Amino acid sequence: MVEHVFSRATWLNSLHMSALTVALLREADIPASEVLAGTGISEQDLLELQRLVSPEQEQLVYANAVRLAPRPALGLILGLRTRISAYGLLGYAMLSAPTFGEALRIGLSYPVLLGTYFRLALEQEGDTVWLSATGYNEDAGLRAFNTELCLGSLKVIFADLLGQALPLRAVQLDYPAITGMARPYAKGFGCPVTFGAARSAIGFDAGWLSRRLPLADPVTHKEMLEQCRRQNVEFAARRAWLERVRGLLAARLQDPPGLEELARQMNCSSRSLRRHLAQQQTSYQQLLDELRFTRAKEMLQQGDIPIYRIAEELGFSETASLRHAFQRWSGQPPSHFRG
Repeated sequence: MVEHVFSRATWLNSLHMSALTVALLREADIPASEVLAGTGISEQDLLELQRLVSPEQEQLVYANAVRLAPRPALGLILGLRTRISAYGLLGYAMLSAPTFGEALRIGLSYPVLLGTYFRLALEQEGDTVWLSATGYNEDAGLRAFNTELCLGSLKVIFADLLGQALPLRAVQLDYPAITGMARPYAKGFGCPVTFGAARSAIGFDAGWLSRRLPLADPVTHKEMLEQCRRQNVEFAARRAWLERVRGLLAARLQDPPGLEELARQMNCSSRSLRRHLAQQQTSYQQLLDELRFTRAKEMLQQGDIPIYRIAEELGFSETASLRHAFQRWSGQPPSHFRG
């Protein structure tokens, strides 16, 4: 029985996870500037926590973290530091729900607000409930990190909702065992961990679904649900508008439309286009850079496409320009991303 499923599209995320990542690496004496290199996120942004960032920016923060601090289960360590309050209104709507099962169903009903990189599903198999995380489509090199982060944060969300740790029956991971991971995984999850499974999932006794929550409050819950609904509609509309802009740019990376032409295609003035992009904490150039960077990494992962061909397809007049762009985007040369 699958109770709720959602898939992730491309939307803007808060800076909360980027800030937590920077804080974690600061403990290892790694400065914020290195963790944020090439992301377009400033240290001041982390202090204010006002702007939103694209998945590409957030993933680059994670990639920098993995490169700078290659410690076992880094994503799990980060996930276990992610409290339910990080999810804002949605977190409070879940906390005030009547039961644990209802809280989980509410969380899965608002994918835009939850902001995951996976397709999540709540499934019951006999007397075990599995919350699975599948459909990962981001950087393959960050698959383990993002899975650890997702399942680790779910473990903390469970505990925050219940006011006590939820005993897990098992954790399944859809990737092979990684050297040095068995012990930190067993310690972090506190249950048997199976690698090479058909899915990544976290399992617990089905009886917990009916458990009353200690912070349940019907008045607060009703108010939080209404605010979540409004915020979800607003975010979805902003996402759809931004995705149209991104789609128009992505279709012409070799010869991108200028700001004026793009504005005409969006049926608005260039001034309005700039203003709308600024309201979503981005710009024409930033979107173009993100799309070019993503496409360049895809081509580099294929392994055999010459750099000059990649430069041509992305609209660069010479390979040197592409190399300079990579240093600006990521602090790394193109060769760093070869498959």
